[in-house]
Amino acid sequence: MTVEKWGVFEIALQGKSDGNPFTDYEICGTFQNENESKTVDGFYDGDGIYRVRFMPSFEGEYTYTISGSFSEKETKGCFTAVAPTGNNHGPVRVANKYHFAYEDGTPHYSFGTTCYTFDLIPQEIVEQTFEELKKGYFNKMRFCIMPKHYDFCLKDPVAFLYEGTPMDASVLTRDNFSAYNGAAEGNDWDFTRFHPAFFQIHDRTVQRLMDLGMEADMIIFHAYDRWGFSRMSMEDNLRYVRYVTARYSAYRNVWWALANEYEILGHLKEADWERLAQELTSHDPYHHLASIHNCETFYDYTKPWITHCSCQRCDHYRTSEYTDDMRAQYGKPVVWDEFGYEGDFPHCWGNFTPEEVVRRSWEAILRGGYAGHGETFQSEDDIIWWCHGGKLKGESAERFRFMREFLEDVPGCG
Repeated sequence: MTVEKWGVFEIALQGKSDGNPFTDYEICGTFQNENESKTVDGFYDGDGIYRVRFMPSFEGEYTYTISGSFSEKETKGCFTAVAPTGNNHGPVRVANKYHFAYEDGTPHYSFGTTCYTFDLIPQEIVEQTFEELKKGYFNKMRFCIMPKHYDFCLKDPVAFLYEGTPMDASVLTRDNFSAYNGAAEGNDWDFTRFHPAFFQIHDRTVQRLMDLGMEADMIIFHAYDRWGFSRMSMEDNLRYVRYVTARYSAYRNVWWALANEYEILGHLKEADWERLAQELTSHDPYHHLASIHNCETFYDYTKPWITHCSCQRCDHYRTSEYTDDMRAQYGKPVVWDEFGYEGDFPHCWGNFTPEEVVRRSWEAILRGGYAGHGETFQSEDDIIWWCHGGKLKGESAERFRFMREFLEDVPGCG
């Protein structure tokens, strides 16, 4: 069996299914060749199937041993990692202190976009989104693992991450949606039992983005929620983080966003976020890029687990103009994942002209940072790029592609 260097090698094994396989049993794999030895967590994927995923960082012959309480026996085998092809340049790393490059040294200029729940809606819209992404406007997609509840985003997702029953969504309107934000009434979940079909949706998404040469910036926690997921216990949060890292760490294109607008989750203090960050990074053997995103208060980006500043505007008049100040303060790459959206939303952050969106991106680039795209045009079908994907309606995406292609032609990195 062969897999490309920085590709995903996966082994699926039958195991115990009595009790609660998500909590009662463990599985891990140890992978070795002459250059590396890694032990990685596996995960239960339903129907008695356990999976272990591994990303080889070198070419050559690998041996592996799969073990754990999930089975009475060990499984041993081997495979060959072959040379990468096409757009496989490896994971993105920090380069030259303030910039990024793939593992093979190819520069990465971050031009992302935000579609918070684009793969948790009907497949027809998902396909429209991927048709837009194929046009090459962006090289990173920023999206939530959990579903999102917010204005213009009131429908249930096609699946939920836990076994159980959600509240009745028919009571929601544009006028009362905020009353349900963070509420858990009417939901009945077993937070010890994940719903594999939900995570399989994200499996396909991350793989499809990787095939397009795009990074998958996966938001692990956020506050915009009516199902109770934002108010889980720390024990449940830690279990969720371990499951996510076991499931997605082997994909070379993953970036970790520990939270979106972390401080809105007011019940979680800095010590809690640091504990979750430790769980995330200690279970990611590949050391993917990781950050945490603010609303109005920047996190302490000097924390050693944070690889780059993932920012939102914290001033109504200045955003990417702060780029060089942040570079000096934190000594890390600065990425404005949100500085406002091109669109016609009634909210102050969602009604910028395309010229202003491009200006803010240009300002970030001139000051040595990076900026992400966003679009919030209302439509009769309530399919809005910022949350659902679908079809782009604005003008700024074409300019993002122009600048990305221009930078990729410039010699050197950063």
